[in-house]
Amino acid sequence: MTVLVTFASARGSTRSVAERIAAKISQRGRFAVAAAVDDVATLAPYDAVVIGSAVHDQRWLPKAIWFLADHAEELARRPVWLFSVGMPAAVGWPWRRLALREGTAIQRDLASVVTARGHRLFSGVVTPETFPQSSSRMVFRLMGCRYGDFRDWPAIDRWAVEIADALDNRTSAIDVTDAEQR
Repeated sequence: MTVLVTFASARGSTRSVAERIAAKISQRGRFAVAAAVDDVATLAPYDAVVIGSAVHDQRWLPKAIWFLADHAEELARRPVWLFSVGMPAAVGWPWRRLALREGTAIQRDLASVVTARGHRLFSGVVTPETFPQSSSRMVFRLMGCRYGDFRDWPAIDRWAVEIADALDNRTSAIDVTDAEQR
């Protein structure tokens, strides 16, 4: 079985998460490849698909949405998992509770386009360059937010193993819970 892990990344966090998921699935005995959505013309060679996107303003990047729409028919015939890379771990309390809701909002938005076996929201890397305007950086800091690398590699690895196990029929559970909310 061949698995495509495709992604739309803005600054590289989502790419690195996709590459890690593909590597972990491959370690579990499947052939998995990571590729940007822009580089995928057809899903014909793939038996399963994992799709991820960076999150901006509580939405997937447009090119990830276009990928889903362009390949909806092909995706309907394959097991599909979705992941989002945002910044909930960078957000201070009480704002984190709101940030964690973005996973549910994204999942709800995408449900009309694709039926997924699961969706996870992971945190990525947040740098001052994430906010190009100084006023945005100031608001970010005033809200108690912080910069840093918030990727939770053990959680990402566990989810990739869950996908590999599901492909091996070791588990039939459909998991739509966001990892950050556990």
